[in-house]
Amino acid sequence: MPEPSLVDDAVTDEPWTLREIRQQPATLRATQALLMLERSRIDGFVAPLLARPAMRIVLTGAGTSAFIGESLAPWLAGRLARPVEAIATTDLVSAPALHLRRSTPTLLVSFGRSGNSPESIAAMAIADAALDEVHHLVITCNAVGQLARRQGMSTEVVVLPEATHDRGFAMTSSFSAMLLAALSIFSGIAALGRRVDDIASAVADMIDRADSVVTAFAEREFDRVVYLGSGVFKGLAQEAALKLMELSDGRVVGAFDTAMGFRHGPKTIINARTLVVVFVANDALTRRYDLDIITELRADGQCGAVLVVSAQAEGAEGLAVVGLEKADDVDLLFPFIVPAQLFGLRMSQALGLTPDRPNASGAVNRVVQGVRIHSVFA
Repeated sequence: MPEPSLVDDAVTDEPWTLREIRQQPATLRATQALLMLERSRIDGFVAPLLARPAMRIVLTGAGTSAFIGESLAPWLAGRLARPVEAIATTDLVSAPALHLRRSTPTLLVSFGRSGNSPESIAAMAIADAALDEVHHLVITCNAVGQLARRQGMSTEVVVLPEATHDRGFAMTSSFSAMLLAALSIFSGIAALGRRVDDIASAVADMIDRADSVVTAFAEREFDRVVYLGSGVFKGLAQEAALKLMELSDGRVVGAFDTAMGFRHGPKTIINARTLVVVFVANDALTRRYDLDIITELRADGQCGAVLVVSAQAEGAEGLAVVGLEKADDVDLLFPFIVPAQLFGLRMSQALGLTPDRPNASGAVNRVVQGVRIHSVFA
């Protein structure tokens, strides 16, 4: 199947969520192309900060945007040889004294699809007030959102291509585009450029092959789905579980853990109507633990099915990523999330829901509502 272009309002009646999943190869390439055009400005802001060993890096956002940080922080810490922390805006705003250290210079990297989340806006304001020195790198998909309008000597705003500003309720192409943007900026924009084509091609191939597989699983009426991922894939497992909860309107329970952590109590969630999805690492050591839990789950025979997502073939009921067999695990984040996105979509449809607006009551919304921000100094 040819790779879709960036979405066009007039081309199809398909749900926005499906179009936005399918457009990810194009939006990944478009995101990298934009970063290349703005490389001098972005590097000029980030490089002097990274040259300072004492500069603390905090990746922040809410919900899916927070899981971008959870996925990237462990890998970036190793890549940059310094602590990189993922702290959700919801934690920063509700308990800033636990997370912000006044005398420590900090680079706060804020992710936001709309850029209008109350917590995201408040987190930046609280950091300004609570820290002696803070720098802001904003990565957003909405050129007219409040985060995109942020200005100041200590602020750099990166607005991604308009198509990444997902119209569907659940974040899909916005997640992968903001993930890629941060990975590119902190890996070296030009250096990552050589890998983006391979990543985008693997995503396109996964979109083509995974849909029929996950559709078949959606028809089996599982009421519990567990995503297991180790290393960088722990954050991805969180995002995968959230996607299912959002798109099924909470009718299917989504859970997450690591391969090793799952045995310590959470494994009790398994019954005959449970699907377990395991993201298998390329890292040789981590991979052994992932394969161990797969062997154990299949031997137990307690769960309804085990679906393995890997860059290598892992036997029955598996999805293999093509072309990234020797890639760093961080590159696998992009094709690995595709089956979870598609499964959430197909489960939503199997339940008779509208994927672009699964929560018909309006209790949850595309941009969170009903948040009251309390004064830190009250």
